[in-house]
Formats: sequence, structure tokens, C-alpha cells
Amino acid sequence: MKVFVARQPIFNKKQQVVAYELLFRDGTSNSFPNISDDRATARLIMDNQLNLGTRYLTSGKKALINIGPDSLKQELSYFLPSKDVILELLETIHPTPENYELVRSLFHSDYRLALDDFVYSKDWEPFLKLIRLIKFDIMATPLSDIKDEVEDLKQRKNLKLLAEKVETLEEFEQAKSMGFNFFQGYFFAQPRVIEQNDIDVNYAIALLIYAEVLRPNININKIAELFAQDTALAYKLLRLINSGVFPIKSRIESLKQALVYLGDDRVRKFVGLIMTAHVAHMKPSELTRLSIVRSRFCELIAKKLMPTNSNSAFLVGLFSLLDAILDKPMEVVINKLPFPEAIQEALLGKPNFLYYILNVVRAYEKGSWWALQEACMLLNLSDDCLPDFHQASIRWADMYKDRI
Repeated sequence: MKVFVARQPIFNKKQQVVAYELLFRDGTSNSFPNISDDRATARLIMDNQLNLGTRYLTSGKKALINIGPDSLKQELSYFLPSKDVILELLETIHPTPENYELVRSLFHSDYRLALDDFVYSKDWEPFLKLIRLIKFDIMATPLSDIKDEVEDLKQRKNLKLLAEKVETLEEFEQAKSMGFNFFQGYFFAQPRVIEQNDIDVNYAIALLIYAEVLRPNININKIAELFAQDTALAYKLLRLINSGVFPIKSRIESLKQALVYLGDDRVRKFVGLIMTAHVAHMKPSELTRLSIVRSRFCELIAKKLMPTNSNSAFLVGLFSLLDAILDKPMEVVINKLPFPEAIQEALLGKPNFLYYILNVVRAYEKGSWWALQEACMLLNLSDDCLPDFHQASIRWADMYKDRI
């Protein structure tokens, strides 16, 4: 498949290129796609850093990469090599104590940090000790309006100032005379779209891996087997190990060894990155979350009725919406998964124990009392337990989502 990224140069006072801002694109059109900033960051990391690398795109110069509030919380920045990037904290990140701790951790991990579209308030004071670059959007906040603010910031020796959206020679000269150090905008150069080749990720396999890392105790052997079933995911894993993000003391000779080297916490975060970047484009988050809730709901019902089938029930719930997520018939997507016959039949709507459990869950979600009674009757199940099971499933899904 083709992947795209735009790069826009950043210049010093002598109009020499000193860095590039990398901007996610989903095609040759040089405009920001209709996705969230955080998903754009995840795609930028997966499609570029874990492909040919940011240094390839910037010819060895620093890369400015946008980090939104969810990317900050999910710690996606740690999948980028600190020596190659400047993390551009977007204006949607608020100066809260929680965000300060996350930013401070990045600072002490040797990441250089910038504030984008900066508007001063006292709440930013603690952050300014950690920041090395402040960007002003001079289209949104004209230079004449920020003169005093710029004078104050120039007194801080650790800070450099960048004027972005510079569109005329007059703006460049004015910003330079005010003391700005760096400049970015159409006066110098428009972003240029770069096209690369990459490998398609199998979403179904990614979802199976996601289900495994949701469990309290990760089974590295099983996760390694799943990575081995998808060339793209295996390639991304090995690129991560060899991307300069983590120091390597010995040669990695297997997918399992790579996963063990990362450790449980990093594996969870890496799988979270995969899911953020590669879930279905326009409708991922709610359907994926509902799949996770369903998986636990089906598992709890099976544990009550027939515990030996609880793992199979979990998978039936997890994959019950895969046709809607991928916009493909269930028969097509199921054929690509290594499921036993009972799970395949349940997902294809053929009556069996697992299918009846899924029907209970679907009826409960719809709030259809008559359908629920009929579904429960087929399992000889009292519906008294279902409200507690449903609430427990929601809490479980939310708890493990936060871990990733």
C-alpha cells in the first residue's frame, strides 16, 4: 500500500533549513485529513518512523511531530527516537498538573519539547522550564498583538521562538526584528507530500493481539504466534526494535525475543499504537470498544453456564462486529482467522452454545425484553445476572483501555 507524509521546512534567520515539520497525509492531496490529531500522530509513527524512519524523511535534520492530549497520555512519543525529533505539544493540551507530570517525564527522557500556537497564561509557567521552543501562529495572533509577550519570553535563555504561517517578506522581516529565531510558512515553502510504500496490516490479527494484551497476564508465546501470522505487524515490531528508540545489547533473532525485550508495559503500548493507527478509518473507536465490552460480557455468561467455553465465548464477542468494522461479509473475514468450527459457526449465525450466548448479549444491548427472554430460555439462563455482568464488562473494557 501507499503511505503519505508532508514535510515543511523550518528556517533560521539566514533562511537556512534547520528542521522539518512532518504532517500526516492520507493521499496526495496536500491538506490535513478528516481524522483526529492523535490518530494522525499514531499513523505518522506507524507509517513513517516504523517504516523508513524520520531521519530518511528529514535528511538527518530534526523532525517536529505533533503530540495531542491522547498521544501524550498514551505515551506514543516514546516510540520516537529522542535524538531525532522535537515533540510539538498541541494547543489542545491543557496546562494541568497531570499533563505537567507527563511532559516532565518526556523532558527527563531527553526529548526536546515545543509548544504550538502558544497563548500565555500563568498556568504555563511550570511548563516553560521544560520547553525549548515556542511557536506562534502569526495569522491567528498578529505580531503586533504579541510584541510584549515576545519581549518577556526572549529573556528566558532556554527558549527559542518560531513564527509560523509567515506568508510575506514584510512578516518575515518584522518577526526577525522582534527577535524570533526560526520561521515557517508559505513565504518560504509549502509542505511537500512524500509518498512511500508500506505493508497492509491485517486488522483481524491486530484485534486478536489487542484481546491478548487486555488480559492481566500477557502470554508472550501466543502474542508472538499472532505477530508471526501478519507480515506487516511482524515488520513493524522488528522496525521498532531497530529504530533507535531503545538501546539494543544483543541481536534479536525472533519475534518472541523482541516482545520479551520490550516487556509487558511496552508491548501493551505498542499494541495500543497499532490499534489507534490502523482501526477502520471512519468508525473505529465505538465499534472497537463495543467489541471489547461484548467479549467480556459473553465470557462472564459462559463462566456461569459452562466455564470450559469461556475463552471461546470471549472470542465470539470480540469478533462479532468485525464485518461492520471492515465493511466485509463475515464469511470473508472469518476465513482468514484460525478459529475452531464452533466459533466460526457462532459468528456465521449457526445455532450452537456460543451463538446463543451472543444472542443474549445482542438482545440485552437492544433493550428488547421479548428477544432477551427467548434467548435466555434457550440457555436456561436467568436474566437476573445480566445487569451486573454488563456493568462489569464496561468497567473491564475501560480499565484495560486506560492501561494501553
